[in-house]
Amino acid sequence: MSLALLFSPQGSQAVGMGKELAGVSPAARAAYAAADEALGWAVSGVCWNGPEEHLNDTRQTQPCLVAKSLACLAALREACSDAGTPLSPAFAAGHSVGEYTALTAAGVLSELDALRLVSLRGSLMAEAGVDGGMVAVIGLARPRIEETIGALAPIGSLIVANDNAPEQVVISGTGAALAAAEGPLRDAGARRLIPLRVSGPFHSPAMAPVAAALQRAFGTVAWSDADPPIVSNVTGEPVHEATRIRELLARQVSSPVEWMASVERMVALGVDTFVECGPGAALSGMVRRIAPQARTLNVTDSATLHETVAALLDAVHVPAPASA
Repeated sequence: MSLALLFSPQGSQAVGMGKELAGVSPAARAAYAAADEALGWAVSGVCWNGPEEHLNDTRQTQPCLVAKSLACLAALREACSDAGTPLSPAFAAGHSVGEYTALTAAGVLSELDALRLVSLRGSLMAEAGVDGGMVAVIGLARPRIEETIGALAPIGSLIVANDNAPEQVVISGTGAALAAAEGPLRDAGARRLIPLRVSGPFHSPAMAPVAAALQRAFGTVAWSDADPPIVSNVTGEPVHEATRIRELLARQVSSPVEWMASVERMVALGVDTFVECGPGAALSGMVRRIAPQARTLNVTDSATLHETVAALLDAVHVPAPASA
């Protein structure tokens, strides 16, 4: 078995996330307590109790998602250790904000620094004051989408922002350009166009000022080489050198998320099992569309934690403890 750890993106959040897991896992509970202390506000309270409009404000969404994913990772490590098999991933990857959790899993950033940087990232993105948004385009391949929106360039800036899976692509741009693209995309064969609940055209050149501000903030924290390697959103390729990771992470907020390329690269390098840590299983669904031969597991609550640990134990032929 060759394993990759995946960490969930924005849009996966839901009120109540992590509460049940923290109730049964001391490691998850400690992860939430550390997040509360690091940021000086009740991250756990917003995750567990909302209200929904507060959780969906990107200034809270991003640190809450990282806290939830860190709690899931901590619970998984704890459970694997208790079962007598260490968690030894070949790669770590996260979609958009999830990449920050992947960096902690690979030892590049401390959990404290990752949470503080993500909190800043959320605030900068919320306050960017840039007109626009994002729309998921379902049922149309990326080349056809790029051809269609490219023909609309005089109307406004449009870009492929997330290449998530075959015929599951997100575009980003100004409000006027997105509206103008709706008819041509449907005419080109798009089955569905789904506006995303975001406050701006994320993962597009419009976020360049945010990228610059993050780059400056990156100079205030310590960076280490990745072990295991990180698969970068920007390039879809593994990277382990701290300086290169830092450079790519600064570009990430204003560059497309090359998720399909990332998964394809991990599979080409031998990964056959993906474990998603975070709320829901959005990335697991993407992986199944990209690489249907791969095994997908996820950790979001105690039930999925137990299922995942049992599957990992079975894969490495380690007998479960008698009490399990």
